[in-house]
Amino acid sequence: MKTINVGIVGYGVVGNGVAKIIEEKRELIKKKAKVDLNLKKVFTRNWNKEFAYPLKENQKANSAEELLEDKEIDIIVELAGGIDFPYQLINKALDSGKHIVTANKALLAEKGKEIFVKAEELNKRIGFEAAVAGGIPIIRALREGLVANDIKNIYGILNGTSNFILTKMYKEGQDFDEILKEAQELGYAEADPTLDIDGTDAAHKIAILASLSYGGFLDFSQVYIEGIQNINNIDIELGKELGYTLKLLAIAKSHNGEIEIRVHPTFLPSEHQLSKVDGVYNAVMVEGDSVGDTMFYGKGAGSLPTASAVVSDVVDIAKSISLGIGREIEITSMNWEHKELNLTKVQDFYTRYYIRFTVPDITGILAKIATVFSKYNISIAAVIQKEKVMEKYKKELKENTVPLVILTHTASENSIQNALKEINDMNITNGKNILIRVEDEE
Repeated sequence: MKTINVGIVGYGVVGNGVAKIIEEKRELIKKKAKVDLNLKKVFTRNWNKEFAYPLKENQKANSAEELLEDKEIDIIVELAGGIDFPYQLINKALDSGKHIVTANKALLAEKGKEIFVKAEELNKRIGFEAAVAGGIPIIRALREGLVANDIKNIYGILNGTSNFILTKMYKEGQDFDEILKEAQELGYAEADPTLDIDGTDAAHKIAILASLSYGGFLDFSQVYIEGIQNINNIDIELGKELGYTLKLLAIAKSHNGEIEIRVHPTFLPSEHQLSKVDGVYNAVMVEGDSVGDTMFYGKGAGSLPTASAVVSDVVDIAKSISLGIGREIEITSMNWEHKELNLTKVQDFYTRYYIRFTVPDITGILAKIATVFSKYNISIAAVIQKEKVMEKYKKELKENTVPLVILTHTASENSIQNALKEINDMNITNGKNILIRVEDEE
């Protein structure tokens, strides 16, 4: 049995988990997968600290170049994070004849085209199962299990930090800042949680899933992203009264030759399967034309769940090396084409909308708003003023104002934004209007 040597660059939480699994599960992997993995070298910038999984001295490298120059290392596992350094590292590793496994969703979302094209030219494999949803095998499911399907829609809860915050707000009514602090204390959120709460992390992941599902590359700068940092308890409470649960939803849809990709807070019917995904858990719902709806659920982060996904890629590539198979097997399973995906423009999105106006407590305001909506062919499904909710949050409202919630039927983003601009110009509302998109079947 051929021994496959592995090198790791980046020895943080996930790196420790990968090392632990490779070292402690070596015999199990040999038995199940018929490959022998040897963790030869690991590089991190600072060895002068305690690690959850200590390494032998002969496994510690003082530079990434040590791994690149080691001709015995077959696979480089990139876990350094960021974009610039990993991008340079992967390019050098490919030039050195090494296969790559990475959990770096930001890198793949923004530089994936260059990396995959180069890997193809050099007949090398790129494993990236851990880049999306941690231990959930969604990449392999799309590449292999659902290969006979045209993917119609993908809906994902792809960021555990945001889901933890929204779950707490929904169930316990705590304030956003208070829950974020708790998430940081529990290790669910980074010291700088910006990429989690502003939607960027989820956007990186849905961009990868969309590229994989629809067989092409995309311009990440064209992905619509809106985070949860401005979500207010009053809207979560009003949504609950309407039978909705708020989630940071990552969405990809295919229609009329265009791909719609967006990430934003979304009201889902409370009985929807994704509405029941709580805390730091992730879930992805995929609709294929043959299989229908499928759902993948599990821990989207953490040392061992993510490391498990990394090692699955390492094993997969190791088996290919042992059999003498190069990248050609990956091209077949990914159905990757050299094309740019045509993304739907934001103004052409169609969905339902929850809109909360803060208005003076006088008659006639609703009629004026309804007139503007009618002008832009926006059909109103419901108008809500909940006395119980208004009483609970009256301290947050200006004196002599009330919240007026309008739930629309399906409308275009362009129509909604034009209508809101005209309503704002009429000076009939007080404060900022709140818009939350709604995904349900009318």
